[in-house]
Amino acid sequence: MRYFPIFLDLAERDVLVVGGGEVACRKIEMLVRAGAKVTVVSPQVRPFLQSLADEGQINYVKGFYNKGLLTPHLAQVWATTDNPDLNHQVHQDATSTGILTNVVDDLAHCDFITPSIVNRGKIQLAISSGGASPVLVRFIRELLETQLPQNLSLLADFGSTKREHVKQSLSTVDERRKFWELFYRSQEVEQASDETQLEQIYQTLLNNAEAAQAVRHWVEFGDDPELLTLKALRLMQQAELVLYAEDCPDIFVDLCRRDAERFMFGNEDQLLDYIATAQKNGVRVCVLIAKNTQFNSHCLQKYVANEVYIATH
Repeated sequence: MRYFPIFLDLAERDVLVVGGGEVACRKIEMLVRAGAKVTVVSPQVRPFLQSLADEGQINYVKGFYNKGLLTPHLAQVWATTDNPDLNHQVHQDATSTGILTNVVDDLAHCDFITPSIVNRGKIQLAISSGGASPVLVRFIRELLETQLPQNLSLLADFGSTKREHVKQSLSTVDERRKFWELFYRSQEVEQASDETQLEQIYQTLLNNAEAAQAVRHWVEFGDDPELLTLKALRLMQQAELVLYAEDCPDIFVDLCRRDAERFMFGNEDQLLDYIATAQKNGVRVCVLIAKNTQFNSHCLQKYVANEVYIATH
């Protein structure tokens, strides 16, 4: 991984953009949305940038770039002109001053790069290939755009207003985490269109005494992880503890919730011990077993047959 992913707070911070063409328009629009104090220098600018300058949203310096524009308090410099020599000079000047610089569409002269973004208000998803395949990144972003609920911004705003109330209502971090997971995974929440609907769901779940009960889901693995059902993937992402057989391919374990505890079991006795401890602690478990696995233990047969759902693929 060459590029370290980071979300940078640019609110009220100074950013210099060299160039006033179409590329500059795209970058400056996002910088303004982020609250940056943008100065653009160029002999001429597109009408969009001129309108931003007229409205006082950016500072337009009409003229040519000179090194004197690189003041120490700049957070970033963008070189967006169609003159490679000028762009490289900007990069050299800025980096020698210790200012992070991006020369658009010139990866070798970028101290940072910007990802493709899926924007839902407070929720932002960033996708990057490190400059290797912009078309693939765009394809992934389009897939995410079609899959993610349109009300994510509403959910984020609602959740931020309830954090303190949940802290007062639920005493432990584990209880609060489980509550929010149940809330956001609710089908009613996904379909909610206003705060009143979310409030009703919120109150119902908060008063649900069964929210923290232990559950187990058994997911069969095979040779191809792409054959997992959507339900299996959803259950794997809900697990707080992942138990997996010795012959389980790593890719299936990796598809489980990232921060879940993970233990490999070599025999049925080990598996029973893990399950008993999880049951006592009220933990949600995902057990990854080979397809058509036969258990000899009567206890395990009972778990599989009567108490849990086995997600197959």
